[in-house]
Amino acid sequence: MFDFFRSRDKNVRILLGVLLGFVALSMVAYLVPGGPGGPSMAGNDTVVAEIGDKKVTMQEVQRTLQGALRGKQFPTEMLQNYIPVLVDQMIAERAVAYQADRMGFTVTEDELGNSLRSMLGSILQGGFDKDRYTAFLAQQNMTVAEFEGNVRTQMLLTKLRNIVLEGVVVTPDEIEGEYRRRNEKVKLDYILFNSDTLKKDVKLTPEDIQKFFASSRSAFRVPEKRSFEVLVANEEKIGASITMGDDVLRAAYAANMDRYRSGERVMGRHILLMTQNKSADDAKKLEVKIGELLKQIKGGADFAEIAKKNSEDPGSAPKGGDLGWISKGQMVPNFEATAFSLKKGEISNVIKTEYGFHIVQVTDREDARVKPFEEVKEELATETKKKQVFDRMQSASEQARAALVKSPGSGAQIAQQFNLNHYVVQNASSNDPVQEIGINAEFGGTMFGLQKGGVTPLVTAPGNKIAFGVLTGISPSRNAELAEVEAQVREQATSVKARELLVGKNAEAARSMAAAGGDFAKLAKSLGGEVKTTADFGRDGAADGLGDAAYFAEAFVKPVGTILGPISMMEQLVIVRVNSKVEADLGKLAAERETMVGALKGRKSQERKDLFEEGLVHRLIDQGKIKINTDAIKKLQSSYRS
Repeated sequence: MFDFFRSRDKNVRILLGVLLGFVALSMVAYLVPGGPGGPSMAGNDTVVAEIGDKKVTMQEVQRTLQGALRGKQFPTEMLQNYIPVLVDQMIAERAVAYQADRMGFTVTEDELGNSLRSMLGSILQGGFDKDRYTAFLAQQNMTVAEFEGNVRTQMLLTKLRNIVLEGVVVTPDEIEGEYRRRNEKVKLDYILFNSDTLKKDVKLTPEDIQKFFASSRSAFRVPEKRSFEVLVANEEKIGASITMGDDVLRAAYAANMDRYRSGERVMGRHILLMTQNKSADDAKKLEVKIGELLKQIKGGADFAEIAKKNSEDPGSAPKGGDLGWISKGQMVPNFEATAFSLKKGEISNVIKTEYGFHIVQVTDREDARVKPFEEVKEELATETKKKQVFDRMQSASEQARAALVKSPGSGAQIAQQFNLNHYVVQNASSNDPVQEIGINAEFGGTMFGLQKGGVTPLVTAPGNKIAFGVLTGISPSRNAELAEVEAQVREQATSVKARELLVGKNAEAARSMAAAGGDFAKLAKSLGGEVKTTADFGRDGAADGLGDAAYFAEAFVKPVGTILGPISMMEQLVIVRVNSKVEADLGKLAAERETMVGALKGRKSQERKDLFEEGLVHRLIDQGKIKINTDAIKKLQSSYRS
């Protein structure tokens, strides 16, 4: 199996994804062991299911699951529901492969090699031999036999599936029906009620509030609160105690002399007439024009005004051609050589660069030099002090925290000793803001995980602050008193009553529909509702203002004017009337026929595959060829509960 790997180049990182992606029989995971997403079960060979003499182990399921998690192929909150589905899928695929083997299907060495060559040929370009291949799989906790066995299994089930799916036929009537289904549209008039809009009709007495609270008191709790002291190293406060003498600054200046060394530079301005993308004749005309501009300037014309009116450099022309300070290496060679050869105030002759024709004037010069201490003293003081402040803040915070760990009751004294700010916080929730820290998830999360007297690690806070705290008290979570949560109780009681009104509105709507006799406006008035109209929408779309078209599937087959409902939709109740329909344009069917055929064949193939696999698995279970360890599946689900 390894010969085809020789004389091809390698691309290890891409190969990893391809190899492991192919191994996943469900084709949804990369089978990278030890990845994020759940507890480690490396080496766990607990059998989840047996299919003939083949086994599905807990480790295999977890590897596939972790690959799917990494690929974000389903929401994390659905993890426990996904596990049994994944196991069923793995069992079904192995069952098909098992049946294929029983029926005499085989995968030859050539077929296996060809399959791998087709799959990996564009990636394995040279020098990937057996030893490297084996070592590579070993890094993924897989053997060559395991890998190639899974590939063979995939190929076996594909062979049998292909036979099962052969001969899928789509009739002309089915094609036309699918085209109509996709292209028919409907418009609805509707009367909508929802629990939120009905809240205004809810009237609650104090007795109602008390009764609701008493019946659901356990749902209203005061969360755990904690008291603590906070110590904050503040840059401004620490910095106020630091003075910067000239001796310190001169030492910093000497240590960083190269920073203040500047090369020769000139300040200049120019006029540019661009020759890029111009013909030779146009270039000659521009050369004549810039010569005339040079004569005007040398004759006393204002350089800046000439530049504003004529220069084609969009960056400098509005500024009279001003380029600011120019250091060596910034400009193209011919321009730079000219600029650095001019004296202050001197104007060049016409020069040519790859951009076009230039006139250059040097307005100032500065020789290479080292900026003197006095010139950079203020900058040095700011930088040096900032570094000293940070170092001192870090040192003071670390020492103060160590002292607080030894003496948790001495927060105020320790803060004073190390020049830190000190705050006392009483009965705070985990997401309450703290002075100078704000809402800090790291600080709050740590503080609410401590025992009394525990000290948090150092955390950074906005404004280059360093903070830490000590827990001084815990107020456990408890059932709330009505006065503490009355607003929440009222809101929940109102929501419950509004839902009850919605249920009542359902019955009322059914009665009113009969009385209205098909008069939709009359029906809306009797119910206290308002008639609105959707835009046209298809079966696979959504009715604007209402929701998924699936709720209104009946509207597509009923005549215009038909009233449907009441239809319950989550917290909503809707009555609809078919306003109008847009029929599918069968004249365009021919252009979409292939698309329809493909979609119908795909749907039929999936249905046939699912029926075949479901029937096969049940038959093999009845024959004792498949055994499923439900306890192992529950254990795996439980391990991912958090």
